[in-house]
Amino acid sequence: MSKSFEAILFDLNGTIIDDMAYHAKAWHDLLVQDLQVDITIERVWLEMYGKNSELFARVLGPDALTEEEMHHWSIKKEKRYQEVYKELIAPIEGFQSFMELLQGKNYKIALGTAAIPFNVDFSLDALGIRSFFDAIVHADDVVLSKPNPEVFLKCASAVGVAPEKCVVFEDSPKGVEAARKAGMQAVVLTTMHPKEDFAYLDNILFFIQDYRDESLNLFK
Repeated sequence: MSKSFEAILFDLNGTIIDDMAYHAKAWHDLLVQDLQVDITIERVWLEMYGKNSELFARVLGPDALTEEEMHHWSIKKEKRYQEVYKELIAPIEGFQSFMELLQGKNYKIALGTAAIPFNVDFSLDALGIRSFFDAIVHADDVVLSKPNPEVFLKCASAVGVAPEKCVVFEDSPKGVEAARKAGMQAVVLTTMHPKEDFAYLDNILFFIQDYRDESLNLFK
């Protein structure tokens, strides 16, 4: 085990599975077809972070939907995404082997995501990877999502490791920002954003395209 780190925390979408394009299409279809919003796919990509309820508030206004309506439309969006992605779902290349390495080295492993339980269960069970995680923190477990550090601080607490001993694997600048606010270093997957989008962040160990990267030998 690397002497510097004791726990590895993973985001889900874009970090374990490369599925953000499918989320973007499902959001765009829902907003345009069902909710009659005049919005471009480019704007959807920019707004696609945090909890579903937070996206609805940013796009429609803070009081546009009731809690019940947000839940209804959120589930409808996720069903749309799952229907398309269920036949394609696969972990990012090398993920399974990397997780086996981490377990073998006795790292604590946690999942920290803004996804709702409905989607977390869909992904973990379809991939058969739930057993890798010592803790799972999802949208229902936090008040504020990334870039607020709450999700990663709760992950650290759940596995009993100090924040400075945790490394976060992320694909978005806001996720890496959340890690920085939590006092954690980060490894970035370039599935969704180019390196330039992370230029303002100083807590990045390195960038990888997938989990076959030799930089990950750091954790051996």
